Amino acid sequence: MFDETTNTTPLVSIENLRVEFSTKDGPVVGVEDITFSINPGETVCVVGESGSGKSVSSLSLMRLVEFGGGKITNGRIMFDRRDHGDGKGAIDLAHAENDLMRTIRGNEIGMIFQEPMTSLNPVFTIERQLTEGLRVHKGMSKKEAADHALELMRRVRIPEPERRLKQYPHELSGGMRQRVVIAMALACEPRVLIADEPTTALDVTIQAEILALIDRLKRETGTAVLFITHDMAVVAQMADRVVVMFRGNMVEEGTVTEIFENPQEDYTKALLSAVPKLGEMRGKSAPERMRILGEENPHAGEPIIATDELLLDVKNLVQRFPVKGGLLRRTISNVHAVEDVSFSLNVGETLSLVGESGCGKSSCGRSILRLNDPQSGQVLLNGQDVLQMDNTELREARRHMQMVFQDPFASLNPQMRLSDQVAEPLINYGIHKGSELHDRVANLFDRVELPREFMRRYPHELSGGQRQRVAIARALALNPKLIIADESVSALDVTVQAQVLNLMMELQADLGISFLFISHDMAVVERVSHRTAVMYLGRIVEIGPRAAVFENPRHEYTQSLLSAVPVADPRKRKVEADLNFKPIPSPIFPLDYAPGPSLYDEVDPGHFVLRS
Repeated sequence: MFDETTNTTPLVSIENLRVEFSTKDGPVVGVEDITFSINPGETVCVVGESGSGKSVSSLSLMRLVEFGGGKITNGRIMFDRRDHGDGKGAIDLAHAENDLMRTIRGNEIGMIFQEPMTSLNPVFTIERQLTEGLRVHKGMSKKEAADHALELMRRVRIPEPERRLKQYPHELSGGMRQRVVIAMALACEPRVLIADEPTTALDVTIQAEILALIDRLKRETGTAVLFITHDMAVVAQMADRVVVMFRGNMVEEGTVTEIFENPQEDYTKALLSAVPKLGEMRGKSAPERMRILGEENPHAGEPIIATDELLLDVKNLVQRFPVKGGLLRRTISNVHAVEDVSFSLNVGETLSLVGESGCGKSSCGRSILRLNDPQSGQVLLNGQDVLQMDNTELREARRHMQMVFQDPFASLNPQMRLSDQVAEPLINYGIHKGSELHDRVANLFDRVELPREFMRRYPHELSGGQRQRVAIARALALNPKLIIADESVSALDVTVQAQVLNLMMELQADLGISFLFISHDMAVVERVSHRTAVMYLGRIVEIGPRAAVFENPRHEYTQSLLSAVPVADPRKRKVEADLNFKPIPSPIFPLDYAPGPSLYDEVDPGHFVLRS
């Protein structure tokens, strides 16, 4: 076990760092003047709004900022390599040679990136990508690296790791991909681990275990952790010290207890007040819920009441994916992603689908839009079965159904200006032209709180949270009746998250939009839902009104989900011993497997629980 009292020399010291980016509009300052250090065995959390410079700081430490058009124009980044055995002591990474940086990256400094699809190579298997660093930096044989990769997959709790190693990134869910990225970062047991929003794509149970895993690694090996997040509950769980950033500057620094219990800066206070807290909606009426979301909301005094008019009716939906194998690549079994799922959604209502990564939430949403063709079932939109429509009818129906995807970088075209991407659906359907089109796009940027000058930018010039707001603006372009939001606020910091949730509720009040809100964030789900459905292994195990599911959870899995939610209070940290999650059973079954129907007991009016 590492004893942090034996070494008080900072492992990393960032001094007066300034980073600039070249754009068509001239140089943009990403980080103006920041100074802080990280000691061995310490976790420093950097928090702030999207675009505040959090990720730029971490990319500068790895010297990856140069590959994104950035340049370190001032300051030093001192990294202590004394324990590396070369006797050279501290070096300035800001001016280190590229060959030395290649040795340090992934070996002495590991990084978990925010968007897993951009950090995984789509043409290589998971095993190839996990073993590459082990063979380069640790000199392992092919077999040793493969065995170690398998153990890493188990450590990050990926079910059926042997099979997953042979797959490609696109074959895994968002949460699964993120766990692979975490395994890659931990592979060489780095001395400094940079975690850039590492748990945004993960459900609460996996998040709790990954946080415990990073914390245990820190305590056992003395690894220093630079943890970048917008989730103040995660900060309360992980941090020893907290650095608060705003518009490229460090506005406050202190121990986690000081920041949470005695914040000095107004911005820090605003960040803490925007944190969604599980249970804060208990007993609250709809107007009170909106008031909690923000006093500036023009609808704060009006209840958001769902109508009795049915918009979407999903009946017995089944979605299975074939598993190929053998010499001739025949189908040998099926992944039962969605199994006998039924629910309804009224006009102006929000139904939230929650559950672990890989439980079938996203597959269910994609099946409703016919992005995946399901095996059987019905999806009735205004009484018309979407699954029976021809291409012309489906194109028209999709005007009324839009989707906001989980990974904004994957859903935006890197070669198109943002204004063109938001305008694309309007052009496709011939709704606006010329100045009318420009004005409509500008108004959409206003609605999602993005400056109009961003219209000329490209996706890579925005932060993760800003890209997600562009994706939301594009989904709103056609004034749809139904928006399927697949983890649409998971990449957003708490202040912007509150604004976007506010926006969604405003749109619901103004336009009667219905939301199928797919999320793993239980506190956010509690804020926005009229009804909540909990999914596990492709089935809905519990569904009912928000208050019933959150205040009286009846299914064992729902209870474990709620107990895993981190609390935004450093005095109420969860320890690894508190986490008693069972391994997720495999959703893969042989071709002749015939699952039984989903049967429910009504435990309260409108509150249904799956029979075991």
